[in-house]
Amino acid sequence: MNTRRSRQPRATAPWLAGVPRADLAAAVGLFVIGVLSIALLTGRLPLLSGGGGSDGGALRTPTPSNVVIVDPRSEVLGSILYVKAGNIWIQHGATASELTAGGHDSMPSFSPDGQWVYFIRTTAEKTRWRVNGLALRWNLDTPSLMRVRRDGSTGPEELLIGRIVSGTYAWSYFLRQPVVSVDGTVVVITDGPDPSKSDVVLKIYDPASGSLTSLKAPESPPLGHQDPAWSPDGRFLLFIKNASDGSKGAPAILKYDTTTGKSSSVTGPGYTSPAWSPDGRLIAATRTTSFGTDVVILDAKGGKELLRVTNDERSFAPVWSPAGNAIAYLSIDGGVTDLWLAGIDAATPALDGERIQLTIAAGLDPASRPGWWVPFDQLPTPAPTAPPATAPPASSASAAAP
Repeated sequence: MNTRRSRQPRATAPWLAGVPRADLAAAVGLFVIGVLSIALLTGRLPLLSGGGGSDGGALRTPTPSNVVIVDPRSEVLGSILYVKAGNIWIQHGATASELTAGGHDSMPSFSPDGQWVYFIRTTAEKTRWRVNGLALRWNLDTPSLMRVRRDGSTGPEELLIGRIVSGTYAWSYFLRQPVVSVDGTVVVITDGPDPSKSDVVLKIYDPASGSLTSLKAPESPPLGHQDPAWSPDGRFLLFIKNASDGSKGAPAILKYDTTTGKSSSVTGPGYTSPAWSPDGRLIAATRTTSFGTDVVILDAKGGKELLRVTNDERSFAPVWSPAGNAIAYLSIDGGVTDLWLAGIDAATPALDGERIQLTIAAGLDPASRPGWWVPFDQLPTPAPTAPPATAPPASSASAAAP
């Protein structure tokens, strides 16, 4: 039995014990690009240890998988998304509850109107696929693009299956990081519908046909893209162009203009996980150095670093409050990931008030960015942005044909 692991959120190399050398080479050709693009050269994130050493490397014990302890001071506006033990959690103020179950979900994001949560779910499958004319058996973790109502009133809907079918044979491709624009456009990071012909890059998902269309954004093959983020008005899409500097990763933030189809650089190497401020003037991002990762605020036009939000060398994946006055981000301490909040004076910009640890020893999924949504009638007056004018697209439970 052969095993191909494309499990998300952590992409790992395949285990192919017992496959002949020639067959192994052919099989790896179908997915090695995706693995490299996701796991090899994306910068140094502290996913395997306590980070930069300020905690001495001491391991901590997270709370049980079905428990999230919330700091009682975390009476933040709206709803915050994160993932623990493969389940999506949603936090309202000082209360957190599971939105999905089963332990196979990751990478959630809100639709602009806050009514839907888009995410990725993986399903273990036993399949057969031909390699050099030889039919082999495989264990796959096949991803699907899903969505679920924010209030949990309906069960999750399957929109797209990351599966290639050829007769009685099946293979899978990557699906990652779905994000929805104000006009309903859904973008994912994928090498579908045929990973032998594509790197893991930005593509638009069409719910009507189930098709995937590349934005043809610049890349450094075979490293691809990651971390898409729509601007508040839906015109621009920030993303990471993965690149290398020798054996080190050199990821940089680029901006795709939907009106021209052209991309431009926002930063030089060393930045990931961009997130727009609600007014579009600023970008929160993860800054990677040789010591670790920190959250910073950049000027959205020129990419200049304006504020270092953290200095602990183990914080990453920021998200702006829709109210524009705070940033939530992940931080690893002793191998345990929690969600923190920092108040931000966006006009300066500068830190504003005390940092709050929103979750306590939660053991959150460090590879899934948090999400944040606030009802429009709860935003400050005047609001940082206008409410979305378009509802998210209708679902289509069909797979893209190779």
